[in-house]
Amino acid sequence: MSETQPPVTQPAAGGEFDAAKLVYILYFVSLAVGVTAIAGVIVAYLKRGEASAAAAAHYTFQIRTFWIGLLFAFVSAITMPIGIGFILGFLTVVWFLIRAIKGFMLTLDGKPVPDPETWLW
Repeated sequence: MSETQPPVTQPAAGGEFDAAKLVYILYFVSLAVGVTAIAGVIVAYLKRGEASAAAAAHYTFQIRTFWIGLLFAFVSAITMPIGIGFILGFLTVVWFLIRAIKGFMLTLDGKPVPDPETWLW
């Protein structure tokens, strides 16, 4: 009798999501060192043009996360004198974390972001 072995599954295109993972990590670090978010968005802009459709969805999501987060942070800073800015700032950090965690987990699974142009998550 011959023994059959299950087919070997290959990971999705080797390092297809490596740069996207790097951007998410830079975004996580930016919560302590804000400058790394700028480095992350630069990497996302540079890699988006040469990426597959799945990876490009992550880069679009990351770029939008940066710019929308910057807008939310600006609105939070402007409204701090009346007190609501502190609440908005906290919600901005929570929003940023949810998006970064969701995106990072999708890269680990080798999946694209379903709706990279959403304002939420």
